[in-house]
Amino acid sequence: MEWIALVMFGVVVLVLLAGFPVAFSLGGVALIFALSGMALGGFDAAFLGTMPNRLFGIMSNETLLAVPLFVFMGITMERARIAENLLEALSALFGRLRGGLGISVMLVGMLLAASTGIVGATVVTMGLLSLPTMLKRGYGAQIATGTICAAGTLGQIIPPSIILVLLGDVLSSAYSQAQLQQGIFSPDTVSVGDLFVGALIPGLLLVGMYILYLVGVAIFSPAAMPAAGHTDKPRLIDLLAALLPPLVLILAVLGSIIVGFATPTEAAGVGAVGAIVLALLKRELQFARLTEVMQSTIRVSSMVFLILIGASIFSLVFRGYGGDRLVQDVLTSLPGGVVGAVVTVMLLMFLLGFVLDFIEITFVVVPIVGPILLTMGLDPVWLGIMIAINLQTSFLTPPFGFALFYLRGVAPDSLRTMDIYRGVIPFVIIQLLALLLLALVPELATWLPGVVYGR
Repeated sequence: MEWIALVMFGVVVLVLLAGFPVAFSLGGVALIFALSGMALGGFDAAFLGTMPNRLFGIMSNETLLAVPLFVFMGITMERARIAENLLEALSALFGRLRGGLGISVMLVGMLLAASTGIVGATVVTMGLLSLPTMLKRGYGAQIATGTICAAGTLGQIIPPSIILVLLGDVLSSAYSQAQLQQGIFSPDTVSVGDLFVGALIPGLLLVGMYILYLVGVAIFSPAAMPAAGHTDKPRLIDLLAALLPPLVLILAVLGSIIVGFATPTEAAGVGAVGAIVLALLKRELQFARLTEVMQSTIRVSSMVFLILIGASIFSLVFRGYGGDRLVQDVLTSLPGGVVGAVVTVMLLMFLLGFVLDFIEITFVVVPIVGPILLTMGLDPVWLGIMIAINLQTSFLTPPFGFALFYLRGVAPDSLRTMDIYRGVIPFVIIQLLALLLLALVPELATWLPGVVYGR
């Protein structure tokens, strides 16, 4: 019966490609297969009996409470014109340099990633603010679109990232399950805070590699990245007014987690309140706008939790058919041992990223393969950061990368889609290099958590 689980997985992918809602596709297909199996005597109804406990566990999970709070923080920062002020200040600062505007866009993307953690919002915001300016100042269409897409996807890896919150919760369960399978009945734990700290060095390294590439383009292909032409130096007070508010908020959120003053959920509450205070200080939070922020937060959070519920039902039925045993047999029998298993899983996630959102992959694929890989002795923080960067790469990869669709939706009609595709290819290569570097040097992800938490 194990192969029925794989058939079910294939049916879900086809249903999603047909355009049906993700949450209902996951739960609906799983229930159809479960009920059909029960009617034919091939599925144990006791698995469905555990569903209420699973759903109650989702509802009472304090870690997942960080999701709506971080979403609220991100949307509030977006509506408070934080990105616009940052871009103006940094463009003035780097305006005298060739390619300075591109570097400014990348740095703003990094700060927005740490402020919002939402890829779609960052790409759309940067596309609306930066793309017309970059094209007007003579930037090549490919380098302009590639820079914006790459900067927008930094929200996947730079904390506080929504994907890291979700991955932290899933990997925590997978790690406990893996240790119990190994006969360890006092298991170690991995938390969202571990992933936040572990992602700092890889995230900053990736930003540095992006900027190094932009500097190289500015040197060897100057026509594609002309100087912005600023003659006046920005005033220090203007720079501080633009940079300090988001930096203070980022440090308050991440700092409270790193030093142990607050859990990620409590820090998310600090971030949400801090975002409201910044918006009020900038006089950008009228009642109508606050209503929009709250409605957007409810929509995004509802989508995430509906997908989580659908994915929980799917993984339950998948295990009921013995799909987890089949996956384990396949991964453990691959040539190359743990290396072959990791490469196979990473390739699978990369390909699934073309058709599935990172939320579906996190909730559907990671619970299946996570315990198997962790049983092989992999570090959960390293594995989580590898998965996050991998999913970030799939956001950029043509022709189905979600970031490309986000930018296409706000780009002028005169800009060719092929320019967007060609523009992101160098950044995809950079991300693959970063993924390879992390695979070869796991300490990039594990050293800082070891120093901070003694892992």
